[in-house]
Amino acid sequence: MAFQSWRELLREVIAAPGEKERLAGELGLNAMTLTRWVMGETVPRPLNLQRLRRYLPQEYRLQFEQLVRAEYAEPIFSTEDAPAVESGVELFRSVLEARTTSADLARSWTISLRVLQHAIRQLDPEREGIAIVVVRCMPPASDGLIHSLRETEGQGTPPWESNLSHKAQFLGAESLAGHVVSTMRPEAVNLVSAPDVVPALPTEHEVSAMAAPIVFANRVAGCVLVSSTQPNYFISQAKFTQVTDYALLLSLAFEPGEFYPPERINLRVLPTPSIQRPVLDQFQQRVVTRMQESSAAERPLSRAQAELAVWQQLEAEVMASMFVLESTGRNTKEGALDEQR
Repeated sequence: MAFQSWRELLREVIAAPGEKERLAGELGLNAMTLTRWVMGETVPRPLNLQRLRRYLPQEYRLQFEQLVRAEYAEPIFSTEDAPAVESGVELFRSVLEARTTSADLARSWTISLRVLQHAIRQLDPEREGIAIVVVRCMPPASDGLIHSLRETEGQGTPPWESNLSHKAQFLGAESLAGHVVSTMRPEAVNLVSAPDVVPALPTEHEVSAMAAPIVFANRVAGCVLVSSTQPNYFISQAKFTQVTDYALLLSLAFEPGEFYPPERINLRVLPTPSIQRPVLDQFQQRVVTRMQESSAAERPLSRAQAELAVWQQLEAEVMASMFVLESTGRNTKEGALDEQR
């Protein structure tokens, strides 16, 4: 489709569901700013036009650049081949500001989101396909041990969705995240030829992956998990160091009591995402029901308390389903042996 101006092209892009919010997040701007650009109410700075081109879907980038060049006399894209590196100092300042000024219930989410948005821009400047997720230890079970991890905040570039938080699932000993949390060491793998010593079950679009533990004083709270559509994406020392640095920053999103000594990590093998999903899809409705029940019993729970209680219920059900699968598998094998006898 031919556009008459870059504003018309941008209007087309942000009309797609979720694209305005994704672009605004990538640029660190309010979504309304994009609308003002489209309407001609404000004029973006040249640096923002450079960055906007980088974050547009691939099929629009060349035409966008041509349309901008036709409107502006100065060479807007003269340094496009060498994208500006965002200031680490600005990220540190932003994270520390969130740590000291955010409300208790919003602090973790705010810090995680700021770190993930920066990480997406730095790890995937050409938008080849990256997903980055914060993975947390579930609270200890009745035996005092931690048996699973839970994905929480997540960001992605195509082919992944921009917001991956609603895709959250449980991870255990079968996963790269589980291996990294248990060993408290970062690990990068190429999933098309992953060594047997590193547990890693590739998901859709995922060709290589890396996880780095989120630690504090020899205790662990979870990890940051990064997936790429490109093979051996984390083989370079630079990218490996970047991911471990983001894990260090994400430690500020956790409270001291959320870090656990390694002897309390006892992860179990969990079912595949396709088996977990029917249970996890009930999350929101269960939270509402839990809050209604607690209110009726005159013991009202906050949203955060209700969510944690439901996550613990779901964890127990997912683990129970794994036990059923294992039992069924054993029974099937035993039956086959009986028939052979």
